[in-house]
Formats: sequence, C-alpha cells, structure tokens
Amino acid sequence: MNDRVLIQIDDDGVADVCLNRADKMNAIDAEMFDGILAAQAQLRETSGLRAVVLRGDGAAFCAGLDMSRMQNMAQGQSGRAYRLSDRTHGLTNAPQQAAWGWRELPVPVIAAVHGVAFGGGLQIALGADIRCVAPDTRLSVLEMKWGLVPDMAGFPLLRELLRGDVLRELVYTARILTGEQALTLGLATWVGADPLAHARELARQIARSNPDAVRAAKRLLNQTADANSAELLQNESIEQDRLVGSPNQREAARAGLEKRAPAFGDLLPDA
Repeated sequence: MNDRVLIQIDDDGVADVCLNRADKMNAIDAEMFDGILAAQAQLRETSGLRAVVLRGDGAAFCAGLDMSRMQNMAQGQSGRAYRLSDRTHGLTNAPQQAAWGWRELPVPVIAAVHGVAFGGGLQIALGADIRCVAPDTRLSVLEMKWGLVPDMAGFPLLRELLRGDVLRELVYTARILTGEQALTLGLATWVGADPLAHARELARQIARSNPDAVRAAKRLLNQTADANSAELLQNESIEQDRLVGSPNQREAARAGLEKRAPAFGDLLPDA
C-alpha cells in the first residue's frame, strides 16, 4: 500500500483509515485510487477486525477528483488505459470499487466527514455504512459541473438514501449542501462538532458486540436494496440459525445476564 492511505488498528479491532493527501484536500489521483483499493484488500484479510473509521487528513474529507484529471478531460484525454465499462473488481471497475468496496467489507464502516466531500469524495463517504458529518461541511454530487454523471457507485448508493426527485435535483444541479442540509435529506447519519470523535465512539460500541452478529447484520443489510421480501425472510432465518447457540452468541447472552463486558472468541466460519 502506498502512502496515500494510512491504516492503524487498535487493540479493540477498530481500524482508523486515513486519506493522506492533506495538501490537496485528499483529492483523488491514480495513487489515491490505488491506496484505497489496497487498504480495502488489507482490511478484508485482517483477522480480528471489528469496525472501520474512515476519515481524511487535514482540512477536508475528500475534494473529489484531482484537478489534473479534469484538465486532461478538457483536452480530450481520459488518462486511463481501460474503459470504465470493463468490470475489473467483480461488479465494479476500479473507481467504483473505491466507494463500493467499503460496502463489501465484512464489518461496519463509519465515515467521519469534515471540510468538503465533493463528487468522488462524497461517493467514497457514501460507501460507508454510517456518515458522521460536521455541520459546516460542504457536500455535493458535483459531477454535472464538469459535464459528467456520478460514476463511482453513486447511483446504487444514493438510491437507498434519497427520495427519487431529491436525488434527481442534486444530480442535475450539482447543488452544494451543508452538513445540516445533508442530515435533513438523508445523506448524513449524524451531525455535530466533532464527527471523528463520534465515529470512533460508534466504532468502539460496535466492537463490543458479538462480531458474528455484526457481520451477519451487515450481510443482511447489504441485501435490503435488491432482495425481495421472500429472499430477505429466508436469509435472516439462515443467519439466525447460524448465530443461535454459537460460542460468541452464548457469551453475549451470559455477559448480558451477568452485567459484565463480554469476552468474545474466534469468528464463525465464513457464511
């Protein structure tokens, strides 16, 4: 992994993932894309992972695509050696995976958003399960300003958060929202003065829960946008059958009855 993205994992299994290009407001260049994908790959293989906090260093979460890429486009150069329609990461291409890949991690991801989250930067935040946002943050589905459409998994991620006409208005106009407005519309989960502290507290709270149940819940939640009711009903029963009576579930129940902190063991085998 390059130095565009830094990872630290604490003793509770909470990963701090930092976009590390503060001098450019963490704008996304080729190295940032590579760093994000490498970070996601590392986290997928990290044993004992319980939750992820995703943040940006410096004055902003992420200002979107690096301006040099826009300059290339203005001159008719894509700067890419591949077509975006090529699927390189399962369902996605590489830029889409930079946002969608957070959704595919087995544990919850909490984005702490401050400064700006424009265009691709907003879509990276949308890939998180939860977004904690400072009230003066500026957020925008900005692509229309550059004659483009959101293409970093923006549409599948936005459709579960926004009413259809609101989504259309934000896409068509590239309107800039404050953190408070984002909360009202549904783009933000929580708004307050210290989104990073709140995100870290949420992550620690999640880390204290049965890790098997947390991962099962994320698998089910990831299906809610596309699965029909019959599939969801079946799958929630399958997940619950795996959990009931498993070692970590029994420990969670014992700890609750005994009013103490649980001591969880190894995870169940992959579902």
